[in-house]
Amino acid sequence: MTPFIFNTSPSIRFGAGVLSQIGEIVREEIGSRALLVTDPGMLATGIVDRALDFLQDAGVTATVYQDVKADPPESVVTTCAKAATDADAQGVIGLGGGSSLDVAKLVALLAGGKEDLTSIYGVGNAKGPRLPLILIPTTSGTGSEVTPISIVTTGQSEKMGVVSPVILPDIALLDPELTLGLPPHITAATGIDAMVHAIEAYASVNTNNNPLSRNLATEALRLMGASLETAVHSGGDIKARSDLLLGSMMAGQAFANSPVAAVHALAYPIGGHFHVPHGLSNALVLPHVLRFNAEVAPKPYAEIAAHVFPELAAVEHEKDRAEGFCDAMAALSKRCGLQQTLREMEIPQDFLPKLASDAMNQSRLLVNNPREVREIDALEIYQTAW
Repeated sequence: MTPFIFNTSPSIRFGAGVLSQIGEIVREEIGSRALLVTDPGMLATGIVDRALDFLQDAGVTATVYQDVKADPPESVVTTCAKAATDADAQGVIGLGGGSSLDVAKLVALLAGGKEDLTSIYGVGNAKGPRLPLILIPTTSGTGSEVTPISIVTTGQSEKMGVVSPVILPDIALLDPELTLGLPPHITAATGIDAMVHAIEAYASVNTNNNPLSRNLATEALRLMGASLETAVHSGGDIKARSDLLLGSMMAGQAFANSPVAAVHALAYPIGGHFHVPHGLSNALVLPHVLRFNAEVAPKPYAEIAAHVFPELAAVEHEKDRAEGFCDAMAALSKRCGLQQTLREMEIPQDFLPKLASDAMNQSRLLVNNPREVREIDALEIYQTAW
């Protein structure tokens, strides 16, 4: 067996209602002063207030930083880190979607050590130390609570990643009740995003693709394939919400160790230039990247097809089963109500060459793709998606 490394969050606490334990957990793991990182949308849900009540009951003073934005820019990270320092926070809590969790990871690092944000982009450049860190996801999409990755928008549109096991949280707390209020469109986009994590982790040609990631990916796809539509169309179904949240986490564990590839590489410029949510950006290019890959590397897609769509088990030939999987994923996205083309997002056709050029900057991801993607290939994929 090829040697591999597998890292994940050391403690995972999952269950409906576990948010009620946050006060005791923070008191034990962090202390009496914490910074809670979130966004304005989360404040409006009442979930932050509930968390603050639990923290207060446990004798924890929590300073709230509430200005996280989608695709967070560097300025949000540095301002939030200063808030942690000013509050003399003993640790950091991230509560919300992937952007809040990503910011919380970097704030724990910057406030807890001497590193500078611009010096830690890339793989393995963040060394620590960091403050204690607890992450609480409220969407079933990014898996950020179990990944050593944080994505930041630099300049006007380019995204950069900090990748280091140092920013894995001490505790990932997953309460499916926190996802019950997610609107259908957000449920769909984040759900497809999580499925992309599992698909790309399984098919990745990274040298660290490993049996643990592949097994987590297939189980994640089984859970999410059976629950996504129910969660989208019957948002109060706690079983569907639980399966989706667990599947999202498992997909996060998978791609944290067997990295994602061209779907993400082509999605990032869409989000960076046009502020399309990350999950939807993935969904827009997913079927087209899958078909591009499956032309020369159908095997991984044929292997995972029946885990998501059991009816595909009856398709005998590998290439046909892989093609069926590509088509079925596109159909699932459409049934969940997501936009299907770039022009629906008001992306001009004459901007596609710029997207293709920018996608080539994501070399960290493109090297993991089962098929080489040249700039002309990226342009053709965008044109097909348009």
